[in-house]
Amino acid sequence: MHLTTLQTLAIILAVAAGTQLTRWLPFWLFPENRQPPAAIVYLGRVLPPAMMGLLVVYCLKGVSWLSAPHGAPELLAIAAVVALHTWKRNVLLSIAGGTALYMLLVQTVFS
Repeated sequence: MHLTTLQTLAIILAVAAGTQLTRWLPFWLFPENRQPPAAIVYLGRVLPPAMMGLLVVYCLKGVSWLSAPHGAPELLAIAAVVALHTWKRNVLLSIAGGTALYMLLVQTVFS
């Protein structure tokens, strides 16, 4: 599919406008001098753990529990994430450490 220069420019402008709108909209709707609605505060409290749970389920959906290595690299990486987060309370460290351990395990130990 070939686009004309005008079509390409229109697509770029539409994507840029959509990106800017999603960046600015929360600040326009909930200015700093106003308390956000209770529903927004509630969602801000419950969505991060819910999303983490969803990501864990998504990451484990393709694991073959009945054949070797029986999900061992995944479970060890999850344990590392939990341990790192309990120890340091740093999300970036927890995720990076668990990812690094998982990659090390699947490329060397369980290859």
